[in-house]
Amino acid sequence: MPPITNGLPAGPRGGGRLAGVSLVVAAALSMNFGSAVATLLFPRAGALGVVTLRLVLSALLLIAICRPRLRGHDRSDWAVVCGFGLALGAMNLLFYQAIDRIALGPAVTLEVLGPLALSVVSARRPASYLWAGLALVGVFLLGGGGFGALDPAGAAFALGAGAMWAAYILMSSRVGASFPNADGLALAMGVAALITLPLGIASAGGNLVDPMTLGLGLAVAVLASGLPYTLELLALRRLPAGTFAVLMSLAPAIAGLAGLLVLGQTLTAMQCVAISMVVTASLGAVLSTPQRGM
Repeated sequence: MPPITNGLPAGPRGGGRLAGVSLVVAAALSMNFGSAVATLLFPRAGALGVVTLRLVLSALLLIAICRPRLRGHDRSDWAVVCGFGLALGAMNLLFYQAIDRIALGPAVTLEVLGPLALSVVSARRPASYLWAGLALVGVFLLGGGGFGALDPAGAAFALGAGAMWAAYILMSSRVGASFPNADGLALAMGVAALITLPLGIASAGGNLVDPMTLGLGLAVAVLASGLPYTLELLALRRLPAGTFAVLMSLAPAIAGLAGLLVLGQTLTAMQCVAISMVVTASLGAVLSTPQRGM
């Protein structure tokens, strides 16, 4: 496992920075297309029912595949796993409440402000502030230059999900240092599933076990939880948390593409300009971050 400095990975390893960037992009593609598919399930099971299916099925899959060891960990390790699970559960619950009220693109645009704030706080070079600022401008332009017309509750849920996303980034680096492979993620996903299960049952009831709903829920679980979280956990072992956080600003661009292809949501010219700014900021953040430990 990588050494830890201030709770964050000390530097790239196991394939380096380029591999880390590729993992983040693949995770964002899987996450956002999975979220687009999830919105199609809302009429069947509701937002709480869908997020419950996503987390419960993801937990079952990851635990079956990883078969995490329960012995050999101290109380601090278990505290980190439980905290990670709470962050995962809260992030998913809040985000699905958001996309039940506002479109996918604006929801992800607001959510990504959490990782962007983390990138500014953790930055130690002037260029980091420049790239984070450029990404922030792009995020607001992607939302149409303002969010006043959005449903207030939906916007608040998206911002809350962003705060939990920042917590997830910090905690996942610690989990990766304490548990081998994806064991910590599998256990944390189990914690998140236990948190959401009562809410999903109360909201959707028997609709959760409808065969069609279960099948689509399994697809969402793989695309939007199991695969991207595993890729992100591996990426955090290769990238500093600040760089990872700025790379997450790619999410609004990918969400816009997912909205177009899956949900038929179109992009304006201004939103296309915003996407270019966010991509430029993300690439600039990676290129301006010195490699360490290579």
